[in-house]
Amino acid sequence: MRNGFANAAGLVLGFALDRVFGDPRRWHPVAGFGSAALALERRTYADRRSAGVVHEIVAVGGVVGLGLVLRRGGVVATALATWTVLGGRTLAGTGREMAERLESGDLDGARRLLPSLCGRDPEVLDADGLARAALESIAENTSDATVAPLLWGAVAGVPGLLGYRAINTLDAMIGYRNDRYQRFGWAAARTDDVANLVPARVTGLLTAALAPVAGGRAADSLAAWRRDAAGHPSPNAGVVEATMAGALGVGLGGVTRYRHGTESRPRLGDGPAPTVPDLRRAVRMSEAVQAAAVLVAAGYALAAGRR
Repeated sequence: MRNGFANAAGLVLGFALDRVFGDPRRWHPVAGFGSAALALERRTYADRRSAGVVHEIVAVGGVVGLGLVLRRGGVVATALATWTVLGGRTLAGTGREMAERLESGDLDGARRLLPSLCGRDPEVLDADGLARAALESIAENTSDATVAPLLWGAVAGVPGLLGYRAINTLDAMIGYRNDRYQRFGWAAARTDDVANLVPARVTGLLTAALAPVAGGRAADSLAAWRRDAAGHPSPNAGVVEATMAGALGVGLGGVTRYRHGTESRPRLGDGPAPTVPDLRRAVRMSEAVQAAAVLVAAGYALAAGRR
């Protein structure tokens, strides 16, 4: 019971720290992990899946080991670890800033901001394309930046929090289907898929349940999930983007240009293309889902502690 309460309290306190302070401005541990993973890649890289598996095991295993040591710090350690791995306030703030720049006609500023949300090529996007890219990123990162780490923290405490963030960061670094990472990044991409299978679906359910926050209907959100999510190349992004599209009554997908190439994404939702007001509604949805997720995670941690 004591461990369950400490875990739940730490998750709630860490979430509150993120709400108040956002990401640490200097010496961010996630940035430090990224630098360490890049240094490790210089030693482990080879154009083979097996090399990527070794890279994943060493990088993630080291972080989980650190978490096993740090969890002895109880509520304080859990709260600080939660704050470190969450990015919900920054996500919502960036979404609002994108909306403001688009509303004021500052396309150059909006293009400069987009890389902080996703890896799209901003130079080929007009205002509507920037709004769509930002909205899709907010939908996906609501799960990746908040829901998933909270759930992993509820299940596995500090090691779960830090381990999940390591997995997700490695996927963002090397989980690409390009010449360099097609094989080496395979393990990172697949591990991230597995780690997000449950969180993405919890995010989808919360999005549907909270659809009225954005003026939508749960039935429309769930219908988009059932109809469209499976067509997305990602088993997880398809769920969160489809439910967001259904909740907002918009249509997502289409030609998507990244710096590493162009992809044709299936249509998600059956409404019109999103506009700037829809981006603001997506931010409201994201914040509502994040708040609900911390309650779910804390409730699970308390219930697990009673066993």
